[in-house]
Amino acid sequence: MVSRTSRLEYLQTIQERYQRASKGEKHRMLNEFCKVTRYHRKYALRLLNGPRLAARPRTRRRRPTYPEAVTRALAFIWKAAGYPWSVRLKALLPLWLRRAQEHLRLPPEVIRQVSRISPRQMDRRLKEHKRQMKKRLYGRTKPGTLLKHHIPLRTDRWEVTAPGWAEVDLVAHSGDCAAGEFVHSLNLTDIDTTWVESRAVMGKAQVRVRRAVEDIRQSLPFDLKGIDSDNGSEFINKDLYEYCQERRIQFTRGRAYKKDDNAHVEQKNWTHVRKLLGYVRYDTPQALEAINALYQNELRLFQNLFLPSVKLLRKERVGSRTRRHYGRPQTPLDRLLARGLGNPVKVAELKQLRDRLDPFAWSQAIDRKLETIHQLATDRRSAKPARRPSAGPDHPWRWSYKRRPGISAVPVYCP
Repeated sequence: MVSRTSRLEYLQTIQERYQRASKGEKHRMLNEFCKVTRYHRKYALRLLNGPRLAARPRTRRRRPTYPEAVTRALAFIWKAAGYPWSVRLKALLPLWLRRAQEHLRLPPEVIRQVSRISPRQMDRRLKEHKRQMKKRLYGRTKPGTLLKHHIPLRTDRWEVTAPGWAEVDLVAHSGDCAAGEFVHSLNLTDIDTTWVESRAVMGKAQVRVRRAVEDIRQSLPFDLKGIDSDNGSEFINKDLYEYCQERRIQFTRGRAYKKDDNAHVEQKNWTHVRKLLGYVRYDTPQALEAINALYQNELRLFQNLFLPSVKLLRKERVGSRTRRHYGRPQTPLDRLLARGLGNPVKVAELKQLRDRLDPFAWSQAIDRKLETIHQLATDRRSAKPARRPSAGPDHPWRWSYKRRPGISAVPVYCP
């Protein structure tokens, strides 16, 4: 098969001779040209009778600015930090480079080039690694009806200038079968600082959710002033409502079936829960204890002290498009330090702790705990049978019903 470059060179070689040749010579040259290039005869005639093609100047390919050692170092930091996007990766380099030099034994020239590389160039260097990343969506929220008229709706944008105003949500770890009781992750995201705290609870009992919220409130380096949730019954209940009234925490809720009302915590559900624990089922006390051991120790410090996040500053309407302007990437702890907010004692302790910790060692500890947690997953798969088996007092099978859009309740067999 003749390449396109070879065809062009062949055309430039015979074009001038073809235009000067006699009728018989043109016929022979045209047959030969079509045979070599496999062009259609009419297309070949247009090329040979058309304007003469100037010889293309030979372009010199520029050598890459950054050597392979820079790409390896960048990929090492990117994987240890949990695969952040390039702007956040650029922002975390000052915190991570000193420890990266200790782990990789990098020469000063490589360190200088890694610190100088732009976010766009990072995307090019990490392109092959990013092709393996995939995304899925998941959720099992059921609307609650109790006390809805007591909990006001919040439909406007968050206009907060201090920490303590947060969104909460529950992430189900049921795998592909919702029967029985299984672990949920309670996720709380602060709007002003993007500080994230997570706790694992078994089931969706009101008392367990309230205890998890109280545990998170005591762990925060600032006072909890308000929470905003969806309309699930795990939040819209008397127990959590009275808890917020006693501690003077403003309690609001989003509109039903409007996930954008809780966009901040929904985004963290993916980055802080699903990317780590996946979509498998956890329904044992051992899994609950292991997940909480990860949430309350390594993970909360790693994500809030070492991983920068980006905040949306404003939106600008340009014709039919919306242009978004983002602020400089910062870690949640850096936002507290820059503005002098939060509990001074807790913030100072966290600052001293970050100076002592090695983020790469912390990342490896998280990976080890995640391997243990993944081994505790329950292998339970659902399948739709041809007909429902006869039920009896000693029948070992359990049934649940899934509501699908536009379809009535469908029985799902859970062995």
